[in-house]
Amino acid sequence: MPEQYRLMCVHAHPDDESSKGAAMMAKYVAEGHEVLVVSCTGGERGDVLNPRLANDPHIARDLAQVRRDEMAEAQRILGVDHTWLGFVDSGLPEGDPLPALPEGCFALEPLSVTTEALVREIRRQRPHVITTYDENGGYPHPDHIMCHRVTMAAVEAAGDPDAFPHAGAPWQPLKVYYNATFSKARIAAFHEALLALGEESPYEEWLERWDRMDRPVTTRVECGAYFEQRDQALLAHATQVDPDGAWFKVSRETQQRIWPTDDFECALSYVPVTTPDGRTPDGPLGPVETDLFAGLGLVAEADALATAEPGQRTIAWDGRKESTVPWPW
Repeated sequence: MPEQYRLMCVHAHPDDESSKGAAMMAKYVAEGHEVLVVSCTGGERGDVLNPRLANDPHIARDLAQVRRDEMAEAQRILGVDHTWLGFVDSGLPEGDPLPALPEGCFALEPLSVTTEALVREIRRQRPHVITTYDENGGYPHPDHIMCHRVTMAAVEAAGDPDAFPHAGAPWQPLKVYYNATFSKARIAAFHEALLALGEESPYEEWLERWDRMDRPVTTRVECGAYFEQRDQALLAHATQVDPDGAWFKVSRETQQRIWPTDDFECALSYVPVTTPDGRTPDGPLGPVETDLFAGLGLVAEADALATAEPGQRTIAWDGRKESTVPWPW
């Protein structure tokens, strides 16, 4: 039987798991690995983005429960485990100046409180690898930025026997990755593919407005065979996605041909991060790692390293950066 690793994917809201790394998760589940999605909030303050459901009375009456039901269906489609961290959606503030965040929301919770909650989940599931958002949240939503802050604080605390000693036995996740699939290079590839097919592209304005640098991709996981599962999981979040929108303008066959991977940036690793032929990753166009579990060795060896005394582990890769987004929000 192949080695069975454990992966935790930490997200801000239900639906984020289906738009960021979902095909990768489905692939690893199919290979027998244990995959847990952690939703930090319930998405209670989300907007209804599907025009077909804009005036649905059931959704208007109880959006929170609708989003829980949507998450359950996406979980079933992907085959992952799932848990709610239990915090309240902060919403996406709009206006100039931006309004204050609502009292009691996730982004305003004390970091010690949110960190302890995630440490409990880490020590319960004992993941070898964790994925989350980069230091700027992937995009400047307060819950995404908070998700990053909480994840990185929990990764640091989970293996420390002196941190939250009542929250379970210490466990050090060995690798941390940021989701990096949503990149200008990928959108540009889709745009060019549509034009080459003589089709209209919805991405021209996106590319013209794109104002951030692509992340330094270290890892590409081949998962094109699972794009249908990914799309079905995303569509399960019916309130959050327009089935006629830009997400679905490029056929799966075209995506599988021109960009058949989910992409990641290694933020932290206690094992060497290398390409299959032993080189250092040099993305976006150079050689990259091809497996989030690469370098872990046998599961028993990874478990031993994750439970070793802190002084017996050394960081082999540190790609962490300071956030450029002002905080507190």
